[in-house]
Amino acid sequence: MPAASPPDTLKILIHAPTPAALARARKNAANLLRARPDAEVRLVLNGEAVAAALEGAPDTSDALTWLCPNTLANTGLAAREPMRPLPAPAILALATLQGEGWAYVRA
Repeated sequence: MPAASPPDTLKILIHAPTPAALARARKNAANLLRARPDAEVRLVLNGEAVAAALEGAPDTSDALTWLCPNTLANTGLAAREPMRPLPAPAILALATLQGEGWAYVRA
């Protein structure tokens, strides 16, 4: 994962496990960054949302998108740039990042 943010940075994890949640997550991220351009936002995808993101057209939120490595392995899919695989399963990454001060939002 990228280097640590300054302590006063708003850090939001938006979790999307389904295609519908992915659509909401993308809208939530755009709205948040419009209101708080200084925020750090990560879309964390697992389950069916991974295939939806990879099989769909590129989106401006792709640079914010992190994919569950378990879902990638189970589906035979690979991350495409600028999306990145998480360093650990989504559940572990979400828990770890929350412990580091990231706020969790389920899309």
